[in-house]
Amino acid sequence: MTIITDITLPARAPYSTVLKSGQTLRIIDLESQQAVDALFYNAHDTSERYSAQDTLAAQEKYYLENGAVLYSNESRPMLTITADTCGFHDTCAGACSCESNTVRFGHETRFMHSCRENFLAELGRLGMGKRDLVSNVNFFMNVPIRPNGELTVDDGVSEPGGYVELRAEMDVLVLISNCPQVNNPCNGFKPTPIRIVVTG
Repeated sequence: MTIITDITLPARAPYSTVLKSGQTLRIIDLESQQAVDALFYNAHDTSERYSAQDTLAAQEKYYLENGAVLYSNESRPMLTITADTCGFHDTCAGACSCESNTVRFGHETRFMHSCRENFLAELGRLGMGKRDLVSNVNFFMNVPIRPNGELTVDDGVSEPGGYVELRAEMDVLVLISNCPQVNNPCNGFKPTPIRIVVTG
């Protein structure tokens, strides 16, 4: 396999790239316990985009794991998880935002940096906007369901150097937010860099 991209993405930073069909994206958690939020779109028609509902219905599971297929809102395969050292990834808890920080953690957190702001910055750079925000995947994020049905964000379980690998099943526009959250344990309360490797 040829390495097309190999970068280290700083803590709290956004990133975007286009994966060609058949190319592989590896996201590496360099220091452990770092959540990585991601959005996916058909690179040629961004009205087709990742659907958590279609994906979970197809998996018949609450979480994503090795072998899981990520489906679009057109019920077409977008990506397949082909390798995974973590064991599960969340696609229900959504991306952190200034608004959700305020509700969950208090008004003093209102202007803290968040994944939603990262996504909006990248979308704007690509000529897209708020209406293009869609459901996301939270790689390496541990979101168990309590007995009463509530979601809770718990300590991440990924080890240093842990990774998830996805193969593109179509040409896919990928947006990544290296999550800046410091109010819950999804990043061990200390955001860290990740490594992104694209091969094909």
